[in-house]
Amino acid sequence: MTLPVVWLAEAVAELQQALAHYDAIRPELGTRFLLAADQTLGAISAQPLRFAIVDKDRRRAGVRRFPYGIFFLVEENRVVVIACFHGKRHPRLWQER
Repeated sequence: MTLPVVWLAEAVAELQQALAHYDAIRPELGTRFLLAADQTLGAISAQPLRFAIVDKDRRRAGVRRFPYGIFFLVEENRVVVIACFHGKRHPRLWQER
């Protein structure tokens, strides 16, 4: 059973910033990033509990071939994405959400 995935506005903005960054380098790189993020979201939706808890009840799934993690909460009937975060950024920025 797959769970629906909903995004916080801050997480959407972070995804859009990452996409803009990779598009500025090479447009096809932005496309690759979105495809990798979409594959990660599919895995999260299908099996959210397989990903490690990193802070309280928040979990992290890495975006393959990119230095980003998708941080999320598993609720009873959905998954809530709280951040799409570069690995070098300070984690306090997403932990306060």
